[in-house]
Amino acid sequence: MARIVKAELRLVDLKPLTERTDAIQSFVSQETPILTLTDSDGATGTGYSYTIGAGGSAIVALLRDHLLPRLIGLEAENIEGNWRDLLYSMHALAVGPISSLSLAVIDIAAWDLRCRRASLPLHQAVGGAHDRLPVYTTEGGWLNLDAEQLVSDAVRMQRNGFKGAKIKIGKPRKSEDVERLRAVRAAVGTGFELMVDANQSLRLDDAQRRAHLLAELDLAWIEEPLPADDISAHSRLVASSPIPIAVGESLYSLSQFKDYMHAGACSVVQVDVARIGGITPWLKVAHLADAYNIPVSPHFLMELHVSLACGVPNGQWVEYIPQLEGITRSGLTVRDGYAYPSENPGIGIDWDWDAVADQQVTQHCSIIT
Repeated sequence: MARIVKAELRLVDLKPLTERTDAIQSFVSQETPILTLTDSDGATGTGYSYTIGAGGSAIVALLRDHLLPRLIGLEAENIEGNWRDLLYSMHALAVGPISSLSLAVIDIAAWDLRCRRASLPLHQAVGGAHDRLPVYTTEGGWLNLDAEQLVSDAVRMQRNGFKGAKIKIGKPRKSEDVERLRAVRAAVGTGFELMVDANQSLRLDDAQRRAHLLAELDLAWIEEPLPADDISAHSRLVASSPIPIAVGESLYSLSQFKDYMHAGACSVVQVDVARIGGITPWLKVAHLADAYNIPVSPHFLMELHVSLACGVPNGQWVEYIPQLEGITRSGLTVRDGYAYPSENPGIGIDWDWDAVADQQVTQHCSIIT
């Protein structure tokens, strides 16, 4: 047993390798807080989260000014207790994205530290249910791409062994979405999964009509068709849609997921380890979904989610969106269309600290007892 004695916080701004546009926004930058914790035995663990376009400085401020001073001196192995203590210390700010994204940085670092001390890879530490999972790509399916570009990327990824591709929808005319997806389906055939993502851009009547129009394409799911805070509308959509409905990237607590599942308002859970507040609550959501016989296909953060999804029995897919290639020496291992978790102790990310320093946008911040 050892206490946390040091916290080192950095913020890097990662620019996307390609233009990423959906029905709501464009991804122009990804601000990524990175935290390294050191315990009294000298062991270290590193965690991170992210924001899309803005908000990284708010997370840094909350961590630096409030959460990290409370964390110093706490027992490193008391991950559950520490998570709850930190949550209650800022209870007036929860539940919400800034509080959850801040907690995630700490919790992921704490799990990395635990796994390194125990010489265990994360996927084994959290359950070891699978040794691999199928991978699908989102990187070539953005809304700004035309049908020819969508087809070209999907075919290329299919030839590379990927098992599926996700295409953004939400064009002004429903026929545009249908035509784009028909072109992709015709090119890849029926043995390749297609998913679609509306990024909360639709109203209920529109989502119902699009679901029936798209039914002929045998889609794996429609992701975030409606505003995430409207559980009732999602429940009505699930009841009428011939296509499964996926939600989760814009939910920030276990209770929010509980309400969705209890209301029958989702068919696939896409819990995001950063937005839910870390590995500790992520596992609770995944096991709750298992109790409802619902699969888990996490959103984004493929380098970390491959281990988490492989750790639980209802892990279904890993989403391929390159994120950390510029600041890590390790990448996602993909062979024959399957993503494999790292067998190294910890969360499985080998940080390139020189590259992190090159892209750092805030001063290195240390808190030491």
